[in-house]
Amino acid sequence: MEGDTVNSGGQGDVLLSACLTITYGDKPPVLQNAELEIQRGEVLGLIGQSGSGKSTLAMAILGLLDRRKAQAHGKIDFNGNDLLNARDKEMRELRGRKIALVLQSPLSSLNPALRIRTQLSEAWRAHAAGSKADCEKAIRTALENVSLPAGDEFLRKYPSQMSVGQAQRVLIAMAILHRPELLIADEATSALDVITQSEILDLFRSLNRSTGMAILYISHDLASVAGICDRIAILHCGHIVEEGPTTAVLTNPSHEYTKRLMTAMPQMPRVATAQAAAR
Repeated sequence: MEGDTVNSGGQGDVLLSACLTITYGDKPPVLQNAELEIQRGEVLGLIGQSGSGKSTLAMAILGLLDRRKAQAHGKIDFNGNDLLNARDKEMRELRGRKIALVLQSPLSSLNPALRIRTQLSEAWRAHAAGSKADCEKAIRTALENVSLPAGDEFLRKYPSQMSVGQAQRVLIAMAILHRPELLIADEATSALDVITQSEILDLFRSLNRSTGMAILYISHDLASVAGICDRIAILHCGHIVEEGPTTAVLTNPSHEYTKRLMTAMPQMPRVATAQAAAR
């Protein structure tokens, strides 16, 4: 990793604060006064079952909700910017530069017809002006930071010529090209095998520690969350029903839904305690 910067985020140093109600037509709200706060430099885990509204919340932060179908009310404050009422142009300037996204399926997220160098170059030039040499330097640094080869042989590859794990690392490299303040990882390890998943989780934590980048790690997998997250927020029926330090929530849950989650995974308290203590 280049530039081993000490994590400068501190408790009470809020990067993003949101309180959202989101509905689609006449259906019940997907999110209802769901409150979420992300501190600078922390890894926050957002946990919930499928359909609980996790991805909807992420898309709202990124300004990617279909405004013709979704009605969003409340607030999203990011570093003093009102994201909920921001214009499309303002959101395009923020996405990829200040807030980045890594999705679940890397091979479908990458363009199969373009070489890796081309895709990384386009991502860099979307938010930076500079020479070809500047672009190449940024690309190689990003690839090195995610433990991928930075040589021409690798950059000439197409996505289909890589493993799923390599493709996910390319997506992460693309996401960190501009050193965003917030990385949103939406089920970013669920399509990976156990060994690759562990490697990607270690990578997220390493990036967080070396750059101070905050991470919103969205998952339904309590084990992965226990391994890397400083705090956890539990999403259930459109509400954040419990939030707190990872070890505290997993070893002493207060909400009935969190208790049911723990009952379904009886080994989690011991795992969470051991891994949190090792961080």
